[in-house]
Amino acid sequence: MPKSHHPYDENDVRELQVRQKPLVVPAHPREMIVALPPMKSHVNLSRIVRAAGCFGINRVIACGNASVVSKIARDASESVTVEIHRTLLPVLKKLQSEGRRLAALEQTENSHCIYDYRFVRNCVLIIGNEKHGVEEEVLRIVDDVVEIPTYGLPYAQNAASSAIIGMYEYCRQFRE
Repeated sequence: MPKSHHPYDENDVRELQVRQKPLVVPAHPREMIVALPPMKSHVNLSRIVRAAGCFGINRVIACGNASVVSKIARDASESVTVEIHRTLLPVLKKLQSEGRRLAALEQTENSHCIYDYRFVRNCVLIIGNEKHGVEEEVLRIVDDVVEIPTYGLPYAQNAASSAIIGMYEYCRQFRE
């Protein structure tokens, strides 16, 4: 019988799991901003902030009655700035006028598949509300609409999961 191709065997004395490896500092600071409409769940916002912290994204714009649960966001509460605004549209227009590219994560007839979409460094990733998605008035001003394909039910990812997938893909493209 051929020998297993596992990276560890029963005689290996190395630890299989290393908790809290040293941070990987990117060569360039992450320029992505994550923008959120009013969310129904503080848990979703907190999961997004935690993921932003892990990915080195240090700015999240939230709207409405936003509150980060520190037990969920953990250390990201210290490194991620969460700006709270009443509404999203004026903030997005201002960011766009400053030269940022607006990319909304949403399913539309003209959306780009995230597998093929090329982020720019200086972008705003717009996430939709858990129930209503990205508002039409926001979709009218964005530069790009990016879709995460689904292959089973339900028809779309949770808002926090979508945000995490979008941030991951941005970091994958700019991993240096």
